[in-house]
Amino acid sequence: MLMAMESLLISLALLCGVFVRFWNQPLEFDTFVQFPDFAVQVAIFVIIFQICFYYSDLYNLHTMRTRYEQLLRLGQSLGAGCLVLGIVYYIFPNLLIGRGVFFISTALAATFVMVSRVALDRAWQFAAPKQNILILGTHELAVTVARELARRDDLNLQLVGFVRTSGTPDNQQELFGHPIVGTTDNLEAIATEQRVARIIVALEDRRLKMPTRDLVKLRVQGIRVEDAHSTISSLSGRVWLNTVQPSWFVFSDGFHRSKTTLVLKRILDLSVGLIGLMLSLPLMLLVAIAIRLDSRGTVIYRQTRVGYRGKCFELLKFRSMCVNAERENGAAWASKNDSRITRVGRFIRKFRLDELPQFINVIRGEMSFVGPRPERPVFVDQLRQEISYYDERHSVRPGLTGWAQVQYGYGASVEAAFGKLEYDLFYLKNMSLLFDFAIMLQTIRIVLTGSGSR
Repeated sequence: MLMAMESLLISLALLCGVFVRFWNQPLEFDTFVQFPDFAVQVAIFVIIFQICFYYSDLYNLHTMRTRYEQLLRLGQSLGAGCLVLGIVYYIFPNLLIGRGVFFISTALAATFVMVSRVALDRAWQFAAPKQNILILGTHELAVTVARELARRDDLNLQLVGFVRTSGTPDNQQELFGHPIVGTTDNLEAIATEQRVARIIVALEDRRLKMPTRDLVKLRVQGIRVEDAHSTISSLSGRVWLNTVQPSWFVFSDGFHRSKTTLVLKRILDLSVGLIGLMLSLPLMLLVAIAIRLDSRGTVIYRQTRVGYRGKCFELLKFRSMCVNAERENGAAWASKNDSRITRVGRFIRKFRLDELPQFINVIRGEMSFVGPRPERPVFVDQLRQEISYYDERHSVRPGLTGWAQVQYGYGASVEAAFGKLEYDLFYLKNMSLLFDFAIMLQTIRIVLTGSGSR
């Protein structure tokens, strides 16, 4: 939403720049604003600056801590945008909007964006005042919730304290830097005194005495009562498998996939797959030639992976390793500075170019553009024995990219597979086309920077 709004603001800045430049020259104004040429100029102007904004993390609100940091990143984005636009105008002089209009519009775009962000921050603080949070529990799960709340200091949430449960020493007055404000016997009085807006139930053992009657009364009064695992999931973007109970999967919101969503997702996959395949064909040809010149062997490598509902399929990749790389030691995860990887293979893996043939897998319906990454059968057999709920990731088509890939990066161990599964389960819980679009945008940024490869 912020990206769409600021696209409109940048377009408005360009229109205002033209008006300011020709405000006393109506004839020149009418000559300058000629459609569709002017519409193309506006689109180029907006797209270049939006790419620079996104690349500079201006839309990652979790990382934006201070107004000074916003100004600094905005200045960097505008500088990069001016440089890129200069190159574009040099190559395509017919897109040039004029020096005067360009500099006026750029200054106005910076002003509009900064003023709108300040206004939105003020509006957010007014519409969503700081909420006081109370955690019911004083053990490890409660500390985990407090840790995630502290990590998300970009939200208007304030932890006022913990409510003591059985098993906590009576002389303990503080936990994770916050006070223990009382016991479950006086929960209603604590909530009223602290003006609590939300209570998070963080009890590892539900057989402990839970103040159910007080929680019902407070819930009816308008105070939100949440399960700790749902809170952790929404704050961290992953399912906390270390403490989650099977009942949470049964009764929590999410994990719903309407037929409409699945049909639209398939249409999106086909569209992106066909467009991606056509646009990448010249690049794929260059990669194929480089692989052929660098080492002997086939250009396309076929590898069996486990897909939708546990069915195996042949995943297509550009070969990045030496021929018969697994003859001696068998199947193994790739490691840092892996000796099996060729010179060209190291480059194409860094920028994910080895994954380009998987557009064909997407078109065939064996994969989706966004979803959990498919693993090899030998690893799946091992992981399903060691990690609970691992097979649940096969309830949707595997993806060319996924939430675990943009959040966790590359993993080459059972521990990494466990961490990635937490993000995959979060994706399954919240799967939507809008979520897919957000993952695609993050994937583009990761590919351009070449981060997280192995």
